[in-house]
Amino acid sequence: MDALERALPLLEPEHRPAQLVTRDGFLDLIGEGRAVSTGRTQDLMLSRALPVVYERWWRPAWARVVRGVGGLAGGMGEEHDVARELLGLHPGDGVLDVACGPGNFTRDFARVVGPDGLAAGIDASSTMLARAVRDTPDDDVAYVRGDAVHLPFRDASFDGVCCFAALHLFADPFEALGHMARVLTPGGRIAIFTSCRTRTAPLRTLDSRVGRQSGMRMFERDEVTEALARLGFVDVDQRAAGLTQFVGARLASPR
Repeated sequence: MDALERALPLLEPEHRPAQLVTRDGFLDLIGEGRAVSTGRTQDLMLSRALPVVYERWWRPAWARVVRGVGGLAGGMGEEHDVARELLGLHPGDGVLDVACGPGNFTRDFARVVGPDGLAAGIDASSTMLARAVRDTPDDDVAYVRGDAVHLPFRDASFDGVCCFAALHLFADPFEALGHMARVLTPGGRIAIFTSCRTRTAPLRTLDSRVGRQSGMRMFERDEVTEALARLGFVDVDQRAAGLTQFVGARLASPR
């Protein structure tokens, strides 16, 4: 049974198709609809051109720029290492990659959780997902085209949820965090890479301009961590890097 077939029972009943019919190798829950863009950056994400250069050129260059302002410009390999560390995945776990793009992180997670686990990626861009399917060997990742803010999965479906380089593009990022918490099992972990405003006045002027021109939300230093605490996360780990931050946390088990 391939990953998509194993992912079907995790979808909420109203989103679960009667038959598994794929489009370019991914399950399409949007159909002919188009996601609403929040600005120039997301316009690119939804385009046909960006998937061609995203993984090798665009995404690494973006990370070097925003992480290098007042911080250290690490590479994509470091981001993968941080994601694995924050999620603490094990063989047999289920993990959801929110706004997975061309699947570069999703494939990495699939290797960690192995054949007894499940790696799923959700994104609104059909062109990104088509590229993800082409670049993913075999059928070891379940790719779904759907709403990355209002996740279509059942409660407590995954042991880990990752959202790297996307939360700042969502129209309602805190609603998205609520759904990420909802689909996590108690004790499950979340990993986020997103924007973070600086504390110094000159750089705050710069990051405000970056946000306005790109459509990217610039989070205040404590916005994301405080939102996670309100949602019941503990052991919150925040690491600022330039105009970005890595945040990891564990969803507390009910008493």
